[in-house]
Order: sequence, then structure tokens, then C-alpha cells
Amino acid sequence: MSRQMVRPGGRSARVQASVHTAVRELAAEVGREALTVPLVAQRAGVTPSTIYRRWGDLQELLSDVAVERLRPETAPDDHGALSSDLAAWAEQFLDEMASPTGRAYVRDALLGDPDGSNAGQCSAYAAEQIDLILTRAAARGERTPGVEAVIDRVVAPMMYRILFRPDGLDAAYARRLVADVLGRTDS
Repeated sequence: MSRQMVRPGGRSARVQASVHTAVRELAAEVGREALTVPLVAQRAGVTPSTIYRRWGDLQELLSDVAVERLRPETAPDDHGALSSDLAAWAEQFLDEMASPTGRAYVRDALLGDPDGSNAGQCSAYAAEQIDLILTRAAARGERTPGVEAVIDRVVAPMMYRILFRPDGLDAAYARRLVADVLGRTDS
């Protein structure tokens, strides 16, 4: 059964925060493979039934934590030009997603996602960041590709390589993808 995870308020928000914190702390202390719902519940100060009722199972909980951790914490930096803004963002995205922690979060986000909503949320995070970069560039009078063109020509190849062919992933790769999409500004 799929549950839509929203940012609740009040007690529900406190439960979510304490359970998410418990997952992150325990994963760091004992390893992800050793996590169990009772262990997380004990650390979070809730009953296992609270976790089962809210998340269904451990994989859905791990997926929810992963999606939250994949949410960008800040807006992309403004370097004053589309090419440098997009290149810096792509390099950071690649660095974060290709790291062992990033790969684990991507895996968890997708494994506990039977209806595809987590994948959609993660895609929306990237699209929002890209849209902000493109909007700033357009306000400066720069010609920009569309958000979907950047997703298709920068994000998608990086994610494919992160998941299936992780060799050769470096800042130069990200910059080449950005240069390619900016050479073709027809979205």
C-alpha cells in the first residue's frame, strides 16, 4: 500500500522528524543493513506500530528518508552567467548523487516507491533547481534551453551513468554535458 508522504505539522511532524533522525543516526552507527523497524522505533521514542502505520514497512521508511535527504538544501549559486551557473549546479549534482551516500539514497528512494511518486519528487527537485537557473539567466537576457532539455541532456545521462556505468564520472563530464545542451538551445 503506497502512502503519500507530506510535510505534516504538530505531533505528526515531530514523529516524522524523530524517526528520520533515528534512521540516519542508526544507519551511520550500525549500518543500513542492520536497521529494523523495532530498532528505529526504540531510538525515535515511538512504537513499532507507529512506523508500520505511517510507512508500511522498513523499505518505505528508508525511501521516505532518502527522498527527504535528496531535497536540495539551498538554491543554486548565481555566478552571473548561464554556462557557469548550470555547470556549477551539474558538477555539484553529480558529486552528490555519485557519492556512495547519494547512490544509497537514490536506491532507497526508488526501492520503496511502488507508484513512482518518489522518483517524480526527486525529478521535481532537479527541475525546480534548473528552472531557477534558467529563469535567472533569462532575466539577464541570456538565451536558454528549456527545463526538459536540461533534464534530458544533462541530468538523465548523469543518472544513467551513476546507476549503471559509474566510471569516468567527474566534473569534466558534467561540464561537457552542459556545454552540449547550451550549444543546442532549442528545447
